[in-house]
Amino acid sequence: MQQFFDFPAIQSFSFDSFIPCEGNAAALKFSLRIADPADSESLLYLYGSPGSGKTHLLRAIAGSTYPYISLRDDQDPESLVETFRSAGALVVDDLDEMPDDPALRRALWQLFNEFHTSGRIIAMAGALPPRSLANIDDHLISRLLWGLVAQLDTSDDSSRRMIIKKVADDHQIRIPDEVVEFVLATTSREVGALIASFHQLYRYSMAEKRRITLPLAREVRELAQSEAL
Repeated sequence: MQQFFDFPAIQSFSFDSFIPCEGNAAALKFSLRIADPADSESLLYLYGSPGSGKTHLLRAIAGSTYPYISLRDDQDPESLVETFRSAGALVVDDLDEMPDDPALRRALWQLFNEFHTSGRIIAMAGALPPRSLANIDDHLISRLLWGLVAQLDTSDDSSRRMIIKKVADDHQIRIPDEVVEFVLATTSREVGALIASFHQLYRYSMAEKRRITLPLAREVRELAQSEAL
């Protein structure tokens, strides 16, 4: 019998906890190479839709050894440089969120140049391929294409099933297969929407103190549709 405790989600950003599938196989392979001190590759750029696993892989590369930052958070040139001044790796996420700030753009390019020249690890990610990134120095975009580049595509149903089960595992609960299939059938193919749909179901389950079942999933779906009208 499922216990009704609102366990917090436990985020485990390790290679062991990453969910491998056909759509992210290259990204996982390249990330493992970047993280391997014995491998000569030191430059990686990952791209894909929100929730596809880019951040997970970057954080796995950073581990507890290197700093990690996201350009989704407010950054200024001075703090950016200070964060990575003596770091062994430049790990920067969400390049597509770079603000239109010439000083920040220059600081990131200078850091990239210093790390690349010294042969230190550079691991970056964004929602878009390099040539589609806005507010990024043209020289940096060109250099990103010199290294390993991989797209993460988790739009197939097999990958989406694994993602739902992984999110459920993060909440320390088990979700029936029939509920997984229902969520897949009633949610858009965008991974962020898929995860949001599960969280909605999970919160309702906790609030109502009821197990996650297919009837409960249908009830939540009907409530969501009625509220949207």
